[in-house]
Amino acid sequence: MIDASGSPLPLPGADLQCTPLPEIRSALAGPGLWFDYGAAVLRVRSDSATLAAQLKAVYHSFPFACRGTWADLHVQIERPKNLRRWLAPQVLFRCDSRLPFEPYPADSPLPLLEWGGNWLIGQRLHHALLLHSGVVERDGLALLLPAIPGSGKSTLTAALSLRGWRLLSDEFGVYDPREQTLRPMLKPVALKNESIDAILRFAPEARLGPRFPKTRKGTVAHLGALADAVARRHEPARPGAVILPRWVKNSGTRLEALPPDRLFTALAFNAFNFTTLGVAGFDAVVGLLRRCPAWKLEYSDLSDAVEAIGALWREVCSRNDVMLRSSVEPIR
Repeated sequence: MIDASGSPLPLPGADLQCTPLPEIRSALAGPGLWFDYGAAVLRVRSDSATLAAQLKAVYHSFPFACRGTWADLHVQIERPKNLRRWLAPQVLFRCDSRLPFEPYPADSPLPLLEWGGNWLIGQRLHHALLLHSGVVERDGLALLLPAIPGSGKSTLTAALSLRGWRLLSDEFGVYDPREQTLRPMLKPVALKNESIDAILRFAPEARLGPRFPKTRKGTVAHLGALADAVARRHEPARPGAVILPRWVKNSGTRLEALPPDRLFTALAFNAFNFTTLGVAGFDAVVGLLRRCPAWKLEYSDLSDAVEAIGALWREVCSRNDVMLRSSVEPIR
């Protein structure tokens, strides 16, 4: 569909998986594609020959939108204008006329867009506490999975999202201290190296995008959000619990309660903007630990870990019911 100016118009009710590739390429080359993650909106333009198909693969359930009222982030994925366009082709990430990253190979625009978008979110969105955390929801309550890279956070987040939990985010726990809720930042789950095949063994039906070898984090593939999570990306969740995951080869599944002082340290350490927010960041972390029981989880088997969390969740829901009935903050 094209308007009088030659710009593509959104197809009514269409998502990316139902949108022809020429329409997606035309939008990227013209007004751009708008991705509403829930807590932020990104507008991307690109002359990349391969980005359209890669976006279609991992943003399949997102609406096809080439217009919007406001975007928090405006980026371009573009080919260099020099000889590199033809010799060892590359793509560049541009925002605000700046090139903050090294170029990527021309066949890998998606990981450049995802990592660049994450960097911008962490740099700019300071109206909320941003935790380096997976977030999923069940029964109206959010489960936070904060962890350092390599802990199995994304793998566990992906597994839960494929077993009935609603995905809110893989990378960002967006805590709004005024509303005391976790807001979705619904970007694809970035799976790396062995975790890609681990998820396919756990859920052979999982819709993964293409694999990108030889990135700075090894081989990467992305798991797109399910249609229900996309439809509910403006629906926040109340804090429910925190689990600090750690994948350990050949270990059993072990859960250990975490005291409030150690939870405070873990949340503050895993917050992108804790020091930037100052007192507001401190108060936000305190607010979370007052509302959330916490555990450490050591695991190697995804199915066992998901089952253990499901059993634990009944305790979390019961505790939350008591809190709601008493209408007072819990005593820790």
